Amino acid sequence: MVGMSRAELLELPVVIDLVTAARALGIGRTRAFELVRRGEFPVPAIRVGSTWRVPTAPLLRLLDLPGDR
Repeated sequence: MVGMSRAELLELPVVIDLVTAARALGIGRTRAFELVRRGEFPVPAIRVGSTWRVPTAPLLRLLDLPGDR
């Protein structure tokens, strides 16, 4: 699995899917879903129907990147 560059991270929309958030954190899809199901994903994840969405601002803060989101 390949992570994301700083430029890619800063271009993310306000809300992303769980798989994109996992990629940004350098973890795999399966691990991300395990963590979110256990309530241990490192940033807030919101269930929307059958999908998970992750606000980008907390993700950027976790990665110590600036963000106006």
